[in-house]
Amino acid sequence: MPDTRADEGAPPDLIVIPARYGSTRLPGKPLVPIAGRTLLSRVVAIAREGAARVGNAEVVVATDDPRILDHACDLGCAAVMTDAAITSGSGRAWAVARGRTVPPPIVVNLQGDAPFAAPDMIAALIAALRDSPCGVATPVVQLDWAALDALRAHKLMSPFSGTTCVRRADDRALWFSKTIIPAIRDEARLRGASGVSPVFRHIGLYAYRFAALQRFEQTKPTPYEVLEGLEQLRFLETGEDILTVAVAPPRHAMSGIDTPEDVAMAERLIAEHGEPQLSWT
Repeated sequence: MPDTRADEGAPPDLIVIPARYGSTRLPGKPLVPIAGRTLLSRVVAIAREGAARVGNAEVVVATDDPRILDHACDLGCAAVMTDAAITSGSGRAWAVARGRTVPPPIVVNLQGDAPFAAPDMIAALIAALRDSPCGVATPVVQLDWAALDALRAHKLMSPFSGTTCVRRADDRALWFSKTIIPAIRDEARLRGASGVSPVFRHIGLYAYRFAALQRFEQTKPTPYEVLEGLEQLRFLETGEDILTVAVAPPRHAMSGIDTPEDVAMAERLIAEHGEPQLSWT
């Protein structure tokens, strides 16, 4: 049944920020400064803002290193140590969620390398899932034709970078793919009829119901998940509904920080477009 959160005293939802120290290409990544603020401080501020906008949600950093734990505490953010053997963000989020005295109804996995995630997007996912019977919610952006052309050009060089989604009329996902879907017949006519294409690009942010995340973590990788390299296909292959939430394109067009070059790009974006509108603490 939908969970509208109208009852007073309902347990808070949980926004988990997985933050590992060990990165081959950028060691100590969460502690790396970006335009004067550490990557972790930026993501924590985003999570706090999203929690404040939706209400009744808490933020926790999940890490495998005491240096990151100490920095989170310096930021005034709750943090827990998780097993260094955990390799995925969803696994680290599950480790935190299952350790709570009262299970959180909804768990958001906000990757610790996403300094430009939108607080409104986090709030929208939680709000949508509270009012839906689905087990998972994730954002998508409908591409205009220029953005679709750019994605096609990008895939000529990096075919497994960028994920697209097709969805039902009720916004539940039909499929996700590293291939651009759907194929488009009579594209010239469609371009003349509308400024937006029928292609939705997926943004890798997830809100899970506690039980759905538990089932996911207890299920082995599925065939299409392995072929495409997309964890969310495990939900679809096992019969779990995923609610897609259409959101505006991000102001800063960058998915995450993985290399020193990414740090430089993030600083250029901040110089060009300004800092994200956050209440820094």
